[in-house]
Amino acid sequence: MPDTGEQTRAELGQRLKSGLTQLGPQRVAIMVLLLIVAAVVAAGSWRVPLLRDAEAALYDLRAATLSPTADPDSRVTLVVYTPDTNRKTGQISPVDRTIMAQALAQIDRMGAKAVGIDVLMDSPQPDDPVLHAVLKGMRIPVFLAFTTNKASPENITWEQEQDLRQTIAAVRGPTVQPASILLDNDGDNVARRWPARKPGMPPLLALAMTQGTPDAAPAFAHYTGPIRFRRPAASDRPVFDELPIDFLADPETAAFAEAQIRGRYVLIGAHFSDFDKFDTPFTRTNTRIMGETQTIGVAIHAAMLAQLLDHALPAKVPLWGKIAAALVAVGLGALTALAGFRTWVLALGVLVQIAALFAFPFLLQKTGFDTLDVPALGWMVGWLLGYLAVSSALRALNAAQREFAQGALGKYLPRSVANEIMRNPERLSLHGEKREIFCLFSDLEGFTKLTHAVEPEMIARLLNDYLDRLSGVVLQYGGTLDKFVGDAVVAFWGAPIAKPDDGERAVRAAVAMYEAGEDFRRNVPEGVPPIGRTRVGLHYGDAIVGNFGGEGRIQYTALGDAMNTAARLEGANKPLDTTVLVSREAMERSGLDWFRPMGTVTLRGRATPVAVFEPVPESDPRSRTLAADLIEAHNSADAARVRAVTERIAVSGIDDPALANLVQRLQNTHEGESYVLG
Repeated sequence: MPDTGEQTRAELGQRLKSGLTQLGPQRVAIMVLLLIVAAVVAAGSWRVPLLRDAEAALYDLRAATLSPTADPDSRVTLVVYTPDTNRKTGQISPVDRTIMAQALAQIDRMGAKAVGIDVLMDSPQPDDPVLHAVLKGMRIPVFLAFTTNKASPENITWEQEQDLRQTIAAVRGPTVQPASILLDNDGDNVARRWPARKPGMPPLLALAMTQGTPDAAPAFAHYTGPIRFRRPAASDRPVFDELPIDFLADPETAAFAEAQIRGRYVLIGAHFSDFDKFDTPFTRTNTRIMGETQTIGVAIHAAMLAQLLDHALPAKVPLWGKIAAALVAVGLGALTALAGFRTWVLALGVLVQIAALFAFPFLLQKTGFDTLDVPALGWMVGWLLGYLAVSSALRALNAAQREFAQGALGKYLPRSVANEIMRNPERLSLHGEKREIFCLFSDLEGFTKLTHAVEPEMIARLLNDYLDRLSGVVLQYGGTLDKFVGDAVVAFWGAPIAKPDDGERAVRAAVAMYEAGEDFRRNVPEGVPPIGRTRVGLHYGDAIVGNFGGEGRIQYTALGDAMNTAARLEGANKPLDTTVLVSREAMERSGLDWFRPMGTVTLRGRATPVAVFEPVPESDPRSRTLAADLIEAHNSADAARVRAVTERIAVSGIDDPALANLVQRLQNTHEGESYVLG
């Protein structure tokens, strides 16, 4: 017993091969190229200029929405210069260093763990000796802000760098060391990630303050992932306590802040409205922290320090995971394009997939993964490109198949009917229906004998030429080609689409087919024996019309007595010396007046007589009148009138074998009797 799964795979493989063949190498190459581009974009959207900005905005949305909340951190305190401090000291830039010296003395007395100063001492001041003396006497570690002109040319000149180096050299000792305060903003000037350590720079402030202590976190030594920003649990309680530096410098008020200094890491910086402020994910999402959307630089260093103290190192999504997710996204898009679902199911599926691709990075962020370089939007764009690549190829394939199908239908149906069926394929669904149609049979006299006298190659050439001529006539007059049976053509009008003038077009086609046959006879190659006439039979009646033969091989055809009658009428032409015979039913529905009555005959295999007519549009009008008078006289049993009409025919000079045949038949039958065909 054959393996069903293996057979299905073989069929799918065959269909795929057939589809690719129909697409052609150029379209296949374009589709493959688009899929490759989709995969590259889906995996590397953070490196694509326009997508990079959108990815950053999506990351900010995730980071801000899912940022953890926190009560005031009991490990870190900010001591800041404020506008009030500047007004009291009368200095704005550089800030007053005497007040910094006084604050440092209080912090040292209170027993802080360490101090990080996020203020560059890059310009000599008259009160520098006061600050230097305090720094040299510090018992707790102090880390002074340091950067270079090469690392941060927008913040410090070369001359300022030399002044900064001199200041640090003057106070450097066991407890005083430099530390980098350089923040590394992304291309859109947003602080999202820990800065990489640049050549010639000391450790980052957060790393330097914890180095050599139990709080040290070696995993952060080379970490450049996202900064963990936290939101305050309550709007009136910031994540980090923030003290004005002048409040701490005054011994009378400093005592009230001792609980916020002892045993904590203290960061000294500035909190001005227009200086040392940075955009963060909170800024991009318009999230206000303590009434502000921007964050002061010293608070960013505090956030990194708290993240280090918590060892909050997010899990990294491996490169292979990003690539796999990108391929899955592109594959889903391609498979969705291939799916043959209903429109509403497809639309629902698309929405679910896009929602899942959008939500998955949020889930990763929520569960502690670093999503800063995760191509969230890239997955959605990759899905879309994968969908477009395959759907475009399918549209091209469908167009090719439609063109092929339309061409194939056009060989059997008139163009208008073929177009209608292409728009409504259910018109050719696999079933039968009872229809009243005009059935036509044609035959080429003597062709069978010709096959024994001519070489097969010539027979094939002649037959193809003949059938091409006659089928062209059928399609020209809007008929449906049923089949070829040797040299016989079977056609009908009224299905699959019926039209009011089907009868007229069917009769005109019957006459034109005879004339096409005559033209074929006159143009056969030299040496071919004479070919007989084309004979046609046309009848109107009930038939079962539809697709028959099963799903594997079907044929749109008509079955029933009407088809048989048309075939018998075609055969009756020979004994009646006619070329085209039309039944009364077909004649009456044609709307034409071309017909000459040819009496009543009993067809072979039928008991009921049939009144037959011959369409003779080009004949002598007298022949139609004489034939009608003769039949009427015969049917009324008026012997004298029959003789009179017969004499009129004899002296008319009309040389017409069919009319002569009619005269002879009526002479050999009783009044009104049908002529029985053998």
